Amino acid sequence: KRGAKVVSKRVDDFKEKFQHKLGRVLDPIAETMTVPPDHTFGACLRAEEYGAGDLIHNRLPGEYLQGKDRQRAQIAAVRHRLKKVNYQNFDTLLAAFRHYDKNGDGVIDKAELREACEQVSLHLDEKLLDQLFDYCDVDNDGLINYLEFANFLNWKDKMPLKEYEERVIIKGRKPDCANPAEANVEESEPTLLIKPEDIVLKEPGSSGKTLRTLLRPSDTVSNHYKTTSSEISAVVGAVPSTCYPVYGVPTIRSDIPAPRIRRVSDRTNYGEEGNAYSLLHPSIFSQKGVFERDFFKTRSKKEIAEILYNIGVKLSDEEFENVWNLASKKHHKGEVCVETIRNVLDELQHADRVKCKTAM
Repeated sequence: KRGAKVVSKRVDDFKEKFQHKLGRVLDPIAETMTVPPDHTFGACLRAEEYGAGDLIHNRLPGEYLQGKDRQRAQIAAVRHRLKKVNYQNFDTLLAAFRHYDKNGDGVIDKAELREACEQVSLHLDEKLLDQLFDYCDVDNDGLINYLEFANFLNWKDKMPLKEYEERVIIKGRKPDCANPAEANVEESEPTLLIKPEDIVLKEPGSSGKTLRTLLRPSDTVSNHYKTTSSEISAVVGAVPSTCYPVYGVPTIRSDIPAPRIRRVSDRTNYGEEGNAYSLLHPSIFSQKGVFERDFFKTRSKKEIAEILYNIGVKLSDEEFENVWNLASKKHHKGEVCVETIRNVLDELQHADRVKCKTAM
């Protein structure tokens, strides 16, 4: 009776394998794991030094972006911070540039950029500052000029050039009389902030002007790239969401205007985004590839006349001049778009109907 209890080996092995033990994690497949803990099953493939984007853009070995995601994200975050500060604190690009250009020589060096970053509580280490400076310095001359500053450290589309600002940046700076090297030079050419050909129209036919966009070799393929789904519902004449039930979409905030600059984390539905209904039942404008930007784009008188002729609207020269004059009065600069012309034609048609009813 006091002897050891005879137990089948199969039962003993089963209990040892599956019975819980104090301080030991239950691992049913411990016997099969006869490999080191850091073992990787399958063939280990070494990551390539280049990615698909590097092959498409034919980048050189020193320009590969593979494995630089963290570096690019840090530079993008710093640039976004500087853009936001410049947009909130300065009315013009020239005022922002003068804030960075401490010594007034028309360019920004690395020391001036570091000082400007520290003023907005951006304390960058030397390596990150060098990467930011190299990103903005497109011509690799060791300095950031006015055109590079406007393209990479500002939202230049949100801050169009004003008339007096255009005169100042094209006129250039006068020689410094306190500097003997500049005071003794007679008839020296002024140092221009930008060249006159660097100023372009925001849109063909518009009066607003902006600086031309600097493109890197890697930007030429993806320039002006937009997906159709991002614009499929942004059309004039689309069926509003109030006419049909919406499921799974946040309430449309029609009581507040959509912000000009939208945060990445802002998921508020302002009514300008597409949804399943607009994709399944696109309007006639979406089917023809005409989006909201095409309606509100500033156009010349010749272009408006061609559009009206192509859609079958027949107007005499006198009638067209009348429509054009009425449409140009709706904008403080006299700019005209397709939507303005359409509203004027609707108003004239409504006035004719009222006139006919009163005559009857």
